[in-house]
Amino acid sequence: MVRRLPASVSAGLLLAALLPLAACGGGAKERPKADLAASKVTTIGVNSYLWRATLDTLSFMPMVQTDSNGGVIVTDWYANPNSPNERMKLTVSILDQDLRADALRVAASRQVNQGGQWVDAPVQAATVQKLEEVILTKARDLRRMAIMG
Repeated sequence: MVRRLPASVSAGLLLAALLPLAACGGGAKERPKADLAASKVTTIGVNSYLWRATLDTLSFMPMVQTDSNGGVIVTDWYANPNSPNERMKLTVSILDQDLRADALRVAASRQVNQGGQWVDAPVQAATVQKLEEVILTKARDLRRMAIMG
């Protein structure tokens, strides 16, 4: 099955391929250096470093939905083998093409098993904040590695 890219993505890729050619010629002008860490020219709709860092960070959890154009990753319920009476489900939204802290939003749901029934339980705010920090740190590391080559 061949999957077609949306017209805006195709146009963006075409533009990205043609822009370096526009710099050719002109005699003594210095050619612009390519920014290997540019986030705007990607084949997905969101920041590729945040996307990859999120997938890497959550790789131990079963995924229900991954939408790279909309920037949404939804996990299924996951119970840590060390605490089988507690489970978590996450929704991560990547809101921008730029690698910024406010471009990432994590929402968590938690349930505990009480007498064979899963019951909603509060999630500590520190849990969500820590997860966002881990993803952002990993995304920055991926970007740094891309720049350094």
